[in-house]
Amino acid sequence: AIGACGAPMLARAQSALSDVVTEAEALDQLHALVVHQNGTPLIEEAWRGPGLDASANIKSCSKTIIALLTGIAIERGDISGSDARVLPLLGRPAAGDARDNLTVGHLLSMQAGLESTSGPRYGAWVSSPDWVDHALSVPLVDEPGGRFIYSTGGWHVLGAILAEVTGRSLLDLVRDWLGDPLDLSFPPWQRDPQGRYLGGNQMALTPKGLARIGDMVLARGAWGGDQVVPATWFDTSWQPRGRSPWSRDNYGYGWFLTQLDGRAAAYGRGYGGQILAVVPDAGLTIAITSDPNRSARSIGYFGELVRLMNGIVAST
Repeated sequence: AIGACGAPMLARAQSALSDVVTEAEALDQLHALVVHQNGTPLIEEAWRGPGLDASANIKSCSKTIIALLTGIAIERGDISGSDARVLPLLGRPAAGDARDNLTVGHLLSMQAGLESTSGPRYGAWVSSPDWVDHALSVPLVDEPGGRFIYSTGGWHVLGAILAEVTGRSLLDLVRDWLGDPLDLSFPPWQRDPQGRYLGGNQMALTPKGLARIGDMVLARGAWGGDQVVPATWFDTSWQPRGRSPWSRDNYGYGWFLTQLDGRAAAYGRGYGGQILAVVPDAGLTIAITSDPNRSARSIGYFGELVRLMNGIVAST
């Protein structure tokens, strides 16, 4: 039974969430919205796109997945730590410049100091004969550990490291380390000319599956009685290291760090408006999939999604 004070509060919360659903439905770029609180579904709606139980391209939310895999690899001893040097892990000779100081942590925080391979340079990068070589040979525009430079190429290098140190493909790793324990399906995705799966883009998950990863994150990596991701990895990942020049949000290891309705939140973001956000103090997971072929800039659709997420947090 709900007490006299509890009933009006519940009614207000339900009304506020109803308003959120109405607002979300009106965004013609938005495909699906899944909101869980402490693992309990509050909203699971798909208005467009493939639906709640069909795989959707999560674009650069893949970077957040790669960061989770990296935490697992470090815990397993496949990588000595975030300070491990990149070139030796790949079995490559010294470069004779600042590239020799490049670490796994620099790749995770997008502070590699290398010219971006994203945006207008993305096409040239994926048209190159070796994506890892290309990403490592672009000009140095800052020191490793310097400013935040958004670049998918660095994440592809990180994915290549994971494959190299384990002797397994990135697809095998994500299925084994995340897919099996969380009962998630990861279909194959784009590969480079050498057959390496693209690190940091083009993975696919169902909207419900994306939310399940968020629920696991809120449980500090625990799921079904197993410790899937080391609990301490989230403390490490959510330390601010760089800052996005566009959103002005901080960035950790594979997560943007911000506040939603005044509460600390972490989120992964992909082209077109793909989002996985967690708000630990509120026990909230928010998963959003959108049209992957339409842009979502901070002033525009992504800004509308931020307002939507603020409304979700305020309503719970």
